[in-house]
Amino acid sequence: MFCHLRPVRRLCLKKVFPHRFLYSRSLSGAEAVNALRPFYFAVHPDFFGQHPREREVNENSLKRLSVYLESLQKPGFKSLKPTQLTFYVRETDQNSSDGQEPFSTSGFRAVKFTLHTRDLLSTVLDILNSCSLSTEHIQSLNTHVHSQPLKEAKRMPDRPIKWHKSYYSFTGFRDPDEDLEQVSRMETTLVSWLDNNEKSAIKKLKNSLPLRKELDRLKDELSHQLQLSDIRWQRSWGIAHRCSQLHSLGRLAQQNLETLKTAKGCTLIFTDRSGMSAVGHVMLGTMDVHHHWTKLFERLPSYYDLQRRLMLLEDQISYLLGGIQVVYIEELQPVLTLEEYYSLLDVFYNRQLKNRIPFHPRSLRGLQMILNSDRYAPSLHELGHFNIPILCDPASLQWFILTKAQQARENMKRREELKVIENELIQASTKKFSLEKLYKEPSVSSIQMVDCCKRLLEQSLPYLHGMHLCVSHFYSVMQDGDLCIPWNWKNGEAN
Repeated sequence: MFCHLRPVRRLCLKKVFPHRFLYSRSLSGAEAVNALRPFYFAVHPDFFGQHPREREVNENSLKRLSVYLESLQKPGFKSLKPTQLTFYVRETDQNSSDGQEPFSTSGFRAVKFTLHTRDLLSTVLDILNSCSLSTEHIQSLNTHVHSQPLKEAKRMPDRPIKWHKSYYSFTGFRDPDEDLEQVSRMETTLVSWLDNNEKSAIKKLKNSLPLRKELDRLKDELSHQLQLSDIRWQRSWGIAHRCSQLHSLGRLAQQNLETLKTAKGCTLIFTDRSGMSAVGHVMLGTMDVHHHWTKLFERLPSYYDLQRRLMLLEDQISYLLGGIQVVYIEELQPVLTLEEYYSLLDVFYNRQLKNRIPFHPRSLRGLQMILNSDRYAPSLHELGHFNIPILCDPASLQWFILTKAQQARENMKRREELKVIENELIQASTKKFSLEKLYKEPSVSSIQMVDCCKRLLEQSLPYLHGMHLCVSHFYSVMQDGDLCIPWNWKNGEAN
């Protein structure tokens, strides 16, 4: 028996554990970041500007990945709990859809994987392999890589070798199938996660309280001084970052108050670029300097004129299409500037006017539609509005809207009913658990929020007293102490 197993052992080491031969030392933090460049390029949120939901998922997953990588580098680190991540991966020259979900018509696909690693090198390799990205560039980071083993590894078959259970029992090597089963059995539950993270969240929340008060004070003072309707943030920046942005705006207001007052009555949003949004909000790019902000405020009167022309264009489209209302839904549509949205409406209007197909006047009043530049066929959203491509064939558009009109009205009615139920459940949950705040991420639907709150109300969760709770798609303790839980959290104790 021993004679039989020895050659098997020599054979399998390079095939089952090829990375141990290809990469003989661990990576530093800087090397890990460098090795993950193809991954960051494929998932970076800035490339998903036309897809807000996917962008948000990638932003949140990158935050969790960053925490995971930082934890691996901490002195005295022992082990981490399995971390499940979801990314939308863009199609690049390096990746393909072999063995993965196919790329959508938008050029990306969803990839889900679980990290359960003990070092940076294996983590980097797991990430790249999960996203079907090449790992060949990692050899240049390791001075101990030998060319011969690499050539042998390239000749390895893609199909993994499956060894008999007795092999792992005899050699002492860990069975990868058994590890995967263990990860699945260790699926996080709400109670176990809150129990493990309560102290950390409370500490971060207490540390953030002075800054939270400062943020509220700055926001109220600037809103009153500039007579703004509201001040918001497009991204989930930390409290300290938000305070810094408001301090910067405050300094500009001291230098040029009259110019900034042109934003009277507007909602101001800190975001990635400066301009006016499709719905008329003043956008301040956080990477821009005061000079760019000042120029934007000086141009606001011309933006107001364009906004009036845009509203007139929406009314003209509505008239052509039987009274249906053209709307822009921030949570569901790409982040567009006023100029970009006007251009979109103009193309659609001229196309419909040129190939006009009559609708009965006001026959579609009460219905809503949004315009999309990346769709090929019209569709009806579960919330009741129509998704219409700007290049949609007028005849096809008429047939689709007329045949789906009744269903659209029913969906809109359910949406309003659901919104009432959602607000009632949020209030009930906030009261029962004495939460300081309960909110959800934009990518969480009302249906998902209702389901989450209903199940929360059936629990006894003393951990939540005085906390800020965000319903999301993952578990996380944010830097300022907010607790993020997935809307479809699991019940019961962890196995």
